[in-house]
Amino acid sequence: MNKTSAQEWLVKAYHDLSSAHILFEANHFTDSIGVDLHYCIEKILKSFLAYRNKKIPRTHDLNELYAHVEGEIELKGDELDLLDIVTEYHIEESYPTPDKTLPPREEIKEVLDFTQGLFGKVCDILKINMNDVTG
Repeated sequence: MNKTSAQEWLVKAYHDLSSAHILFEANHFTDSIGVDLHYCIEKILKSFLAYRNKKIPRTHDLNELYAHVEGEIELKGDELDLLDIVTEYHIEESYPTPDKTLPPREEIKEVLDFTQGLFGKVCDILKINMNDVTG
């Protein structure tokens, strides 16, 4: 077990989550918030691999990452649907796309709430004190 490495991933994930919260409260652009949420979830999932000293794949596909950690945490159908949506944030929102509309605020709020819950759940599973991560 490598609790230190997992904690490092979760600290970085918290930075992304905190940014997403601040930007959401400021009514900022939802594409930017979506990218922060994507990176947060990506780092949360990679923290499991770091904890187990497993190779961390160089991918941004959240479904692929989830397949590597599925035995560590179980997500339900609607949560798996959110992984699809958030993976698209990285692909579609990071770079200019002609005639692309911003993700709806309601969707971003749903993803934000899911990500916050996932973060807490993973800290509990890995027995990492949230105060050590959120500093």
